[in-house]
Amino acid sequence: MADGNLLSREAAREQAYATPLELLNPAQPALFQADAMWPIFERLRAEDPVHFTAESEYGPYWSITKYNDIMAVDTNHQVFSSEPAITIAEQTGDEGPLPMFIAMDPPKHDIQRKTVSPAVSPHNLQILAPLIRERAGKILDGLPIGEEFDWVDKVSKELTGMTLATLFGMPQEDRRQLIY
Repeated sequence: MADGNLLSREAAREQAYATPLELLNPAQPALFQADAMWPIFERLRAEDPVHFTAESEYGPYWSITKYNDIMAVDTNHQVFSSEPAITIAEQTGDEGPLPMFIAMDPPKHDIQRKTVSPAVSPHNLQILAPLIRERAGKILDGLPIGEEFDWVDKVSKELTGMTLATLFGMPQEDRRQLIY
């Protein structure tokens, strides 16, 4: 690790423990970009595992930082909802957020999951593993060297689209339509 990273992480630790707990705001993109968010979560887990941030650029929100608490929230759909979105930032637009499988609560989530479960069963994914690895290798080998690129577009969307098109029997040339 470069000395610059050590200093920024050290500074992040000092800041995390110097900030009054009620003012601690883990939703700071710069901390994640610098991989310096860990001290905030360390402190929250130790001192305030169910933490309320009253003011942030995203508005008020809760941070749940311990595994058992996260599981309690994630599995209690009667009290806690994923809908309409799972992001901290507000979705804008006239139509609101796009409906996403991951942001659905039962019973809608269960109906969608039942539809795709056979395609993503461990057995079926084991059969597809060599093809997925081959595609991932080609995508990674084709990335530009020494220049910036959009990881989400070039890797995440591409590999996910290829795999979903295969799972759903869709032509590969139409794979980018799956995100819509």
